[in-house]
Amino acid sequence: MPKLVCTLEMSKDKGVTITVANANDEITQTITMNGTSVVMKVAGKQETSTLTQTADAIKIACKDFEVVATNSITLTATKTISLESKEGDTTLTSGAKLTQKATGDVAISGANTTITATTAAKLEGGTAEVSATQSTLTLKGTAQAKLSGPSVTVSADATLSLVSSGVASLEGASTTIKGSLIKAGP
Repeated sequence: MPKLVCTLEMSKDKGVTITVANANDEITQTITMNGTSVVMKVAGKQETSTLTQTADAIKIACKDFEVVATNSITLTATKTISLESKEGDTTLTSGAKLTQKATGDVAISGANTTITATTAAKLEGGTAEVSATQSTLTLKGTAQAKLSGPSVTVSADATLSLVSSGVASLEGASTTIKGSLIKAGP
């Protein structure tokens, strides 16, 4: 068991400082209460962690930060919550259902964005738009692809090709084919 050096300093100007020094492990623990803030600091050979509490804020500075709860964790802010990883990856995982809601807009962006569902995926809105701004838009189904609505328009600014490697069928209660040149057959 290492011998610890414990000191208590009291000052009318600087407040109270409690220090525990562990010379064997080169660790110093300090609690300072100066009338406006409480600062808890653990300084080791290579790293230092600090918790600073004032009347309106708590700040934690450390190399690694971990919160473990056996039941639940609730984070609530009246104004904003921000999560940021400046250099590494960010992972959000749930062992059950994951729900995200906003009363305003939701924006998801990334260099490459993938949304995958193992069973079913659904995208729904009052209006919905899917667009590729720089290259090709591909909509594909491995068994079947359907596009339906009370009125469906397919248009192209240059060439429109409808191709089937099997049987192709075009039918309607009334069918109109128009063009300045219409070619039927090979």
